[in-house]
Amino acid sequence: MESNLTTRDDPRYAALKNWLLGIADAQQLDIASLQPASSDASFRRYYRLQTASGTAIAMDAPPATEDCRPFVHVTGLLQSVGLNVPAILAQNLDDGFLLLSDLGQQTYYQAIQAGTDDVRLQTLYRNAIKALVRLQQAPAASLPAFDAPRLSQELTVFPEWYAQRHCQAALDDTERQTLQHAFALLIDDNVKQAGVLVHRDFHSPNLMVCEDGLPGVIDYQDALSGPISYDIASLVMDARITWEEPQQLDWAIRYWEAAKAAGLPVPGDFADFHRAYEWMGLQRNLRILGVFARLSHRDNKHHYLDHIPRVNTYVRQVAGRYNAFRPLLRLLDKLENRQVITGYTF
Repeated sequence: MESNLTTRDDPRYAALKNWLLGIADAQQLDIASLQPASSDASFRRYYRLQTASGTAIAMDAPPATEDCRPFVHVTGLLQSVGLNVPAILAQNLDDGFLLLSDLGQQTYYQAIQAGTDDVRLQTLYRNAIKALVRLQQAPAASLPAFDAPRLSQELTVFPEWYAQRHCQAALDDTERQTLQHAFALLIDDNVKQAGVLVHRDFHSPNLMVCEDGLPGVIDYQDALSGPISYDIASLVMDARITWEEPQQLDWAIRYWEAAKAAGLPVPGDFADFHRAYEWMGLQRNLRILGVFARLSHRDNKHHYLDHIPRVNTYVRQVAGRYNAFRPLLRLLDKLENRQVITGYTF
């Protein structure tokens, strides 16, 4: 989540504050302490305030663009398996406001950026793997399916926003066919995987450092029932932190072993799992290239462009390993040669 908030002359902020005033006595809130905490890539914003017993988080999710109900629903699913997620202290679903318990002020991403030794880093990520295995044991039948149409729809941002808008490339029929063939291969493989609850952004910005070991997990309102390898691919091919292949492989093996021990439906042969999660990661990272380009060019959130070279590296890592994606790799070469560097100041 990104810290980039203003409150002056903001009607949503005024409405949130008014709602909090109405529940201040019951929740023992110090309204004067309300201050921006963070925002994310959506329209949601978060504020922190003092209570009689510590701090709490107020979520502002404008109903015109966001819906708090999935967050509330998935919170219950994750709580049922003992995951460390925010408790919902109060809710106003019609206006898009939630009051949540505070899981802390430092994400994994912030901890790593601040500097952490390898022993602590490995401890953090082994705890994240434990949390992921627990998350995947949560009931998922009530969630929408992460199926072929949804996977396909996600990938439309790559040609539209990354190739055409960001790289300023007019794709010809052959290039469009190359993309569609690669997309079809990925989606056909992705949907063959066993289905579990999928967080969809299980990575360093959405994991909170907690003293009791397991991380706090946040930003899960878009959870679906889908491919079991999606979230481990998200964790080890983190769009905001570069992890070299040996480290990716170490954590992937540890996850696979833990998932097998928990009875989760991962392939019995690690080689089969490794290929499946890499192809899942390729689908995800092609989508992320499009999403980050869109966040910059449409929403003026230009700092997301800083992460594009890293995501491109993950894409090339997989595309270069499998003959099926060599045409895609050649297309990526062409796009990068055409890319125009825009003079944004970050």
